[in-house]
Amino acid sequence: MILLSVSVFGDYGTKDGEDDVDLSSLSAAKDAGPEMPEGTVLWKLGKHDGSAGEFKAAGSSGVKKTLSIASTTARSAELKSLPSGLHGETNPELRIQYELDKIPEHGVLFRVSIIDAYKSVPQMSVFSNRQLSGIIQIAGIAGTGSKYDFRKTYELYIPKEQLISGTNELTLRTARGIYSSEAEDKYNWWTWDNLSLEALKSPIKEPIHGSYTLTGTVVNNKQFYFDEGAVTHLPYIMKWLGVAYSGNIMRTSCASDVGRSCENMEEYYKVLKDYNMQAVALYLYTGDIKLKADGTLPEDAEKKLTDYFQKYSPYFQYYEVDNEPGLFNRSKAVNLAIAEWLNSKGKTIAPHLQTVAPGWAYWPGYSEDSCGNQKGPVKQCGDPDGWERDPKQRDELEAVTDLTNGHSYGDSYIFGQGGSFTENLKTFGGSVDGLSKKMLATEFGTSDSHVDAYQYGAKERTSAVFDRIMRAHIGYAEMFVQHAAFFKNFSLFKYGFNLEDHDPAATEIYYTKEGEESRVSIMRRLDLAYATHGAPLTYQISNKEELKDKLVYVRAVDTSTLEPLAGSKATSNKVLVNFVNFEKTEQTVKVKVTMPKKTEYEGERFGKGDTYEEARSYVTGRAASPELEFTETLAPGEGVQYILEPSSEVADMAPQGLKATAVKGLSMHLNWLEAPGASYEVLRADSPDEKLKVIATAVKGTEYNDSKLKEGTLYTYAVRVSGSGVMSEKTQITATGLVPLDRAGWKVTSSVSKEASNPAGAIDGDRRTRWDTVKHQASGEYFQIDLGAEHTVEAIDMDYPLSPYDYPRGYTVHVSEDAKSWRQVAAGKGQLEKTKITFAPVKTRHIKITQTGSGGNYWSIQELQVYSRE
Repeated sequence: MILLSVSVFGDYGTKDGEDDVDLSSLSAAKDAGPEMPEGTVLWKLGKHDGSAGEFKAAGSSGVKKTLSIASTTARSAELKSLPSGLHGETNPELRIQYELDKIPEHGVLFRVSIIDAYKSVPQMSVFSNRQLSGIIQIAGIAGTGSKYDFRKTYELYIPKEQLISGTNELTLRTARGIYSSEAEDKYNWWTWDNLSLEALKSPIKEPIHGSYTLTGTVVNNKQFYFDEGAVTHLPYIMKWLGVAYSGNIMRTSCASDVGRSCENMEEYYKVLKDYNMQAVALYLYTGDIKLKADGTLPEDAEKKLTDYFQKYSPYFQYYEVDNEPGLFNRSKAVNLAIAEWLNSKGKTIAPHLQTVAPGWAYWPGYSEDSCGNQKGPVKQCGDPDGWERDPKQRDELEAVTDLTNGHSYGDSYIFGQGGSFTENLKTFGGSVDGLSKKMLATEFGTSDSHVDAYQYGAKERTSAVFDRIMRAHIGYAEMFVQHAAFFKNFSLFKYGFNLEDHDPAATEIYYTKEGEESRVSIMRRLDLAYATHGAPLTYQISNKEELKDKLVYVRAVDTSTLEPLAGSKATSNKVLVNFVNFEKTEQTVKVKVTMPKKTEYEGERFGKGDTYEEARSYVTGRAASPELEFTETLAPGEGVQYILEPSSEVADMAPQGLKATAVKGLSMHLNWLEAPGASYEVLRADSPDEKLKVIATAVKGTEYNDSKLKEGTLYTYAVRVSGSGVMSEKTQITATGLVPLDRAGWKVTSSVSKEASNPAGAIDGDRRTRWDTVKHQASGEYFQIDLGAEHTVEAIDMDYPLSPYDYPRGYTVHVSEDAKSWRQVAAGKGQLEKTKITFAPVKTRHIKITQTGSGGNYWSIQELQVYSRE
């Protein structure tokens, strides 16, 4: 038995206490990412023995700031003069000088094993000959009160272009968070076990940046729905965040107990495949499962799982057992039964599948807090109560799943009780080299109320806390998913509307706090630096002098070298060129990147912008010799990404989803989904018999307003990419001058009580919600609208496509100025799926629609619009 003394340090690296922890039985998880090539050791400092005893205590007098290495292994006396780590206040930098007779053809790999670090997520910036090679994000538990160490070896690729023949200098330096002040310096410290540099014997498959990182988010509509709106927004979000094309991961957790939650799931998965993205799935609603007497799943639960796997398992790579089982009062026995099914029948259907432990929230017993999903008299946080907080009971699930999990928000990952980092260390009994299981954290992020710890001195505290939690996950978890792209209080983008009625190009950043950087900007910055994958491309920085010792990072990769994804066999052909500024000041970087081919490239560029349209542009005519020059002036904290491919390989694609809607003044608003190309042409025919003619060229965005139309004319529209031979599907619309009124100030009532049916469901922009009569329709039922002010109106649409037979068998329309004296303006019979009512223009504030027939269906309205020429 090996007993290692594990130290818990306070703010200044002093011991708070000691515990003897048995690490002899622990093992490290299998390496994430591609295998590292073999290397020849150029130099090594210290032994990999779990101790920093061969070094001098950091911060003590006489510690060297510079070391010149004459051989591959430093002498004991030399080591005793070196610090046992770095500390932002006392010894923030170490320079290591070494000789190279010739530059290693495939670059070098820097390794550093960390045995202790403060919980602040200190950053180690690494410079090779004063050019930034990368910034290592270090996960630490000192200051958390945990008795368990987190030990991990971080690896950093240094390209040959940052090396020289003769004397080289590798500089290791503490780096503050981009929002922090000098107050953070005393918390930025770590202790290392050993450091080394190896000359690689063959090309590296991945420009490893401290840790191999896969990340992403979840894109669903109205919190629950993987519908057409989610599908259309998905590629826009992935590209804007910088996670597309390189094997990153998205969560696909549609709920089986929410009607139509999974209605476009197959299309959603196909988009993920098209963009070379992995998926972690969760489908079954575990709270409804009652196990059979032998402890196995009932037939209906097995059928749900089997049907889902048979339909979708080729598209996903991971499957979660459950979501926050304590918080939602889930049964441990049910979780174990699901895991058993996944390991047996699930992996029979999908041999590539890897199972993921429940999304732990580490919820305590009911006596400590209340939990959701309570049914009946029993009040508990899980069955048995509090089991999710118990490491031994959690371990029962960990023993039968491939990856661990853990949800965290704000700084909860380092909470002594309930932290995804500290609790997993507790579950596994410590750490030898990273966690003993790979981790896929299916929820991380911040709420609008989270702020960074005041000790770190950040002025932008809401930005700083999101930056810190994501950097922490880079340090200790291989895969992690932000929750979520559109979600109240946790969102990346503005929310609160139906994505099915929204132009994805108009997607807008959600700012948690005015004057602070957004979660989108932070996530993009870190995604571009750590979560872009593929073979490294050679690059030369042209303005090296200006960028000496600057935290400006360049990452250029060829994604075509990535292995096909498990299950979906997805691949990519993109070249990704990223520029990231970690400085607090503007920086300009000039780079020549050696592209895979000598040809002309084109594609997309993403940079600053509060909307997708502002952030994204299309670039063409970029001729590579095969060197291709880039010059970018980056704002503080800005990340820019180019997504490129040879122009000869860009296939003509027709814009999809063309829609035409009437706008004020006999005009039409056209919008469509983007297709590869720099601009678009809009075509129109003024009658059904007329050929389409180009009416607009060089349209840069994905929308266009066509004005000065003739009332009563049926127009046909289409769109194509400029110079393309393929065209969108046609859409037709009659110019009437009628536009829907703004419903924001409306008040709606009905003949049915609010408790029984919700009138607002008919005007909330969501076709899944509705107002209905709660019983078979009968004459005299009504739906009434207060427009909030007088308007001149002349048409009403009642829409119910999800309940097509719930149309009114007959109707009358009355109007009133005061809701007391009414006059009839229309009468008729309803129609399947939608009823359109027109009448002579009338000025009114109140409208009452009365059902005059009877039938065996409810009368339902999913969406109601009133039209005017105003």
